[in-house]
Amino acid sequence: MSIDFKIINQYIAHITINRPDRLNALDLEHDRSLAAAWKRFNEDPELKVAVLAGSGERAFCTGADILDYIPHRRRIAESQVDNATISFGGMTADREILKPTIAAIHGFCVAGGLELALACDIRIAARDARFALPEVRWGILPGGGGTQRLGKIVGLGVAMRMILTGDEISADFALNCGLVTQLVERHELETTALSIAERIVKNGPLAVAAARQALLASFEFPIEQGLAKEAELQRELLLTEDAAEGVAAFAARRQPEYKGR
Repeated sequence: MSIDFKIINQYIAHITINRPDRLNALDLEHDRSLAAAWKRFNEDPELKVAVLAGSGERAFCTGADILDYIPHRRRIAESQVDNATISFGGMTADREILKPTIAAIHGFCVAGGLELALACDIRIAARDARFALPEVRWGILPGGGGTQRLGKIVGLGVAMRMILTGDEISADFALNCGLVTQLVERHELETTALSIAERIVKNGPLAVAAARQALLASFEFPIEQGLAKEAELQRELLLTEDAAEGVAAFAARRQPEYKGR
């Protein structure tokens, strides 16, 4: 049992939470291992996209292992540290992961597991997927970004209902409210996620990074600031070799050969 890190087609990191006997819940050890995997992904210039998955047939991830992780968080709370923001799995704090991420979800995707998925850029799911943020039933709140990300993705009303009731929603409902962008059969989940990753890899890496940054900014700033950020990033891109290559390849009707500069 571990956090498995596999490189596919040179540019894609496939990260799997491999703890199926615990429905891929993260204890403290696996939480730190997942954070280390994301650090490796961030620091490897060859890796362009990551896919996050869960092993076994029953779950993507069911969040924190309550008997191990929650006491750890309680000890931190008792220390009265001024900055109480804690990243779950090395990915739920602000802007920790610097490149595109795809969550390939099946089975239970609940509590911190849903918060991991919310921290990804793209979420696709098998039809057996089930989603919930049930933390209020345990006397706590979704503290891995759930209260901050869910409403921006599905809207305030759906987020309020999910978080305040702790109720589970189906894969079909998740698709209808925009929580996931695609539903596939379970046996198609892996190939679909990798297909999306491969399409991203083919694009200009500087453009992908800038477009991702601009889109995230649109959720953080008023439109005037967001448009200014978009214009700044566009100016920077227009001066790159990749931008010139993209235009040249389009004119010559060939595939571009991007260098990331």
